[in-house]
Amino acid sequence: MKLKNALIQYCKRISNKKIVACQKHIWACERFLLDLEREGTEDFPFIFVESSAQRFIDWSRLFKHTKGKLAGKKIEFDILQKFKGANIYGWYHKDTGYRRFKKVYDQLARKNAKSQFWSVVASYELMVFLNGELSEVYCAATTKDQAKIVYDETRMMLERCPDLKGKWREAYRKIDHIKSNSVLKPLSKEDKKSGDGLNPQCGIIDEYHAHLTSEILDVVDSGMGARQEPLLGIVTTAGFDLNNPCYRVEYKIASNILDPDNVFVLEWEFVMICELEVNQTSDPIEIDGRVVAVGDLLDDINDESTWVKANPIICSYPEGVDSLRDKLAEAKVSPDKMRNFLTKHMNVWINQREAGFLDLQKWNACGNDEFDYNKLRGQSCYIGVDLSAKIDLTSVSLVFPPINGGKYKVVSHSFIPESRLTERIRKDHMPFDSWVSDGWITCTDGEVVDYNTVMEYIICKVEEYGCFCESFCVDPWAAVQLSSDLIVRGYEVIDIRQGTKTLSEPTKVFREEVYKNNVEHDNNPVLSWAFGNAIIKADQNENIMLDKQKSTERIDPAAATMNAMVRAITHDANSGYNNRGMRGFDV
Repeated sequence: MKLKNALIQYCKRISNKKIVACQKHIWACERFLLDLEREGTEDFPFIFVESSAQRFIDWSRLFKHTKGKLAGKKIEFDILQKFKGANIYGWYHKDTGYRRFKKVYDQLARKNAKSQFWSVVASYELMVFLNGELSEVYCAATTKDQAKIVYDETRMMLERCPDLKGKWREAYRKIDHIKSNSVLKPLSKEDKKSGDGLNPQCGIIDEYHAHLTSEILDVVDSGMGARQEPLLGIVTTAGFDLNNPCYRVEYKIASNILDPDNVFVLEWEFVMICELEVNQTSDPIEIDGRVVAVGDLLDDINDESTWVKANPIICSYPEGVDSLRDKLAEAKVSPDKMRNFLTKHMNVWINQREAGFLDLQKWNACGNDEFDYNKLRGQSCYIGVDLSAKIDLTSVSLVFPPINGGKYKVVSHSFIPESRLTERIRKDHMPFDSWVSDGWITCTDGEVVDYNTVMEYIICKVEEYGCFCESFCVDPWAAVQLSSDLIVRGYEVIDIRQGTKTLSEPTKVFREEVYKNNVEHDNNPVLSWAFGNAIIKADQNENIMLDKQKSTERIDPAAATMNAMVRAITHDANSGYNNRGMRGFDV
């Protein structure tokens, strides 16, 4: 059967659920079928060139497996690998002839031949794709050892390929294609490359989930500007930290690209995600007699038929299934191994850093992009303030207790001295400048945060929302002047002592309410970042509080929220604002 027909049949079987697959895999296949229907039209100026896709598949057959029970045998791509390769090398612009997909996000569980596939890509980009023109290919990661995984796999494939003998050479951790002088190199953060002098044709960013910052990706991507048909491949499994750029940026972009109900379109990025599925709705779901909470797995990990969703290649042979069965048995007796099993073998993102405060999946499920600030009108709120150090973030959080069986609502804002903005971007590797532009952070003049600006901002917001401030809840450290100014203006100010005796109950209650999906927030990225950073400490009586010393990055917005929760959990909906001039007026 011809390649194109085989792919169409495969995608239809996936779409019709004749083959078990996760929702994002189904969407990827439906995207391909839709693209074939509209290829070459005015709104979709791309065509599928089967011969070009087949050329890449034929190239893969020159090589042999380097590991496992198939070592020494010729590679014959699985249908999933053919699907990925055909998309990457089959689509071209009908007028320019340039390739369509210049970026690939490829997320599968471990041992599903990602390194093998991308090693074939690396050799193809090195020796074939540019037809003799000079190419630079980089296998990039955070460490030298990780960067060498795809590089070493490529080298071993070339060594075992008699058809390519004499066509290449290796020296000093560099593979040269003799005819074109093209090069393949590993690249890591340890190499301390600034990006100057790099002109990548292809960059393969390996295990991106482990990258604390986007530094390596940015180095490779920024060097591709002069290339007409570059290829940036982001290769990863799921990970533990939802604040890292892989989940926070790339996974979310990739998911939006696939979602047919999302208006977000990037025609030049190909996405393949194979994972067990999580309840990402705003409510619990009942499946097969069990209630799945928001942020929890929809798939039952004990049901072996679901494993193929994350492991389309491993589950295609008995030994692979046996291996997963053994891994699950180990995981059931150890929480740490269960985290590893879910992330590495079932490709599920989990925010479970050691002593981490919140599962960010559950926090994100409480977010509302269409948060209605008008509904705050007439409600009571408690305003938590965390001044932190004057040279860093100062944060305020408005917490609105639930009324009439509703949810806690949380609105946060932060402040930073303008002179410290660049330093914070450099040290934290977070987009503080974008957060300022988007209105989540306010820059204040000078070297320190101007607390008058903070106070005026809060008062203006209270007026804008039309809400009633029951009290300001402040960490008394370094807050004497701010507290005095607020008291002079007629506000109640409560000192929130920073210890487990004061903060344990509100911290536990807040987490419980998040996990019950009884909190609503406006997807403030600064607040979400802070909760992802937050580490807890516990005393011998299991009292807990957020630990600023052990939290390696900023948690000020989260700390401000906990200060407000101290009073918010004691709020009586039948007292307060309604007794201060509003009760009895039915207007």
